[in-house]
Amino acid sequence: MNQAKVKRIGILTAGGDCPGLNAAIRGVGKTAIVEYGMEVIGFSSGYTGLIHKQYVELKEKDLSGILTLGGTIIGTSREKPFKIITEEDNEKPQLIKQNYDDLGLDCLVCIGGNGTMKTAHLLSKIGLNVIGIPKTIDNDVWGTDMTFGFDSAVFIATEAVDRLHSTANSHGRVMIVEVMGHNAGWIALYAGMAGGGDIILIPEIQYSMKCVLNKIRERYTNNKPYTIVVVAEGIDHPKNMSAARYLSDSIQDKLDVEARETVLGYTQRGGSPTPMDRILATRYGAYATECIARGKFGTMVAVIKNELTTLPLEEVGGKMRLVDHDHELVLKGRRMGVSFGDD
Repeated sequence: MNQAKVKRIGILTAGGDCPGLNAAIRGVGKTAIVEYGMEVIGFSSGYTGLIHKQYVELKEKDLSGILTLGGTIIGTSREKPFKIITEEDNEKPQLIKQNYDDLGLDCLVCIGGNGTMKTAHLLSKIGLNVIGIPKTIDNDVWGTDMTFGFDSAVFIATEAVDRLHSTANSHGRVMIVEVMGHNAGWIALYAGMAGGGDIILIPEIQYSMKCVLNKIRERYTNNKPYTIVVVAEGIDHPKNMSAARYLSDSIQDKLDVEARETVLGYTQRGGSPTPMDRILATRYGAYATECIARGKFGTMVAVIKNELTTLPLEEVGGKMRLVDHDHELVLKGRRMGVSFGDD
């Protein structure tokens, strides 16, 4: 597509919020306006705004001062327009197509995680020019080495682990820190290693309580008076309680030790993005606009070995990037005596 034909683009942020969304919006918008003279509109609350034609015109001044802000200035939602529950839902894809055409859009930039990329691909199949930008604190979008939001979440989780070391040591306790990650254990792995966790439990590696208990006993036998356990929320555990509470109860039931749990929850999503996330989100946003100018639609921008590239959206949807059992950080952790609950 000829660059001169690209006149107007839309941006939306969908799924859960995370640090760096505003930096990505800024990267797309400023590059579009300053470099290519495009018009930019932002849809409110993810795909919901696209369905109901709710949007705001984004000028360059609207994009100033948002680089460091958490959240998203245009809002987000978990709306899935291709998920049919009621008869009314059948109309959503066609409404989106109609609104896209009525607004004279040349491309739609969808910023989000796995679900957002799947929807973006389906939109491309009904005739929209779409480019995806991967974001999620879980770092589980397939096809890219890193999503923005992840570094900020790891920073927050690591700081929590750091602070719990002194309490654990003072009282001789087992301190359990639960972090986000339903299917992927990236946050637990990185925060556990960065924070000096003794036991790291992630969904990808099947753990046994026997191994966890043995590791704690071993530490006390070797005059190490406390244990730090970092656990992803998605490990196997009863659904009527948190993973951290289950571990705490199980440990205290079997060992003569005090165990305390801390569930970080949504604190991992909030606040200002780290410098690394600001840079990554900016790189993604600016590159997405370059791709629009070159007509590279139906793609998701990605970073592989620190180089920006694209891959077809059809290759991304329905897949998930998980921690391999032989991931370099897992292997290094094992060599340093870290237990992953399976040894």
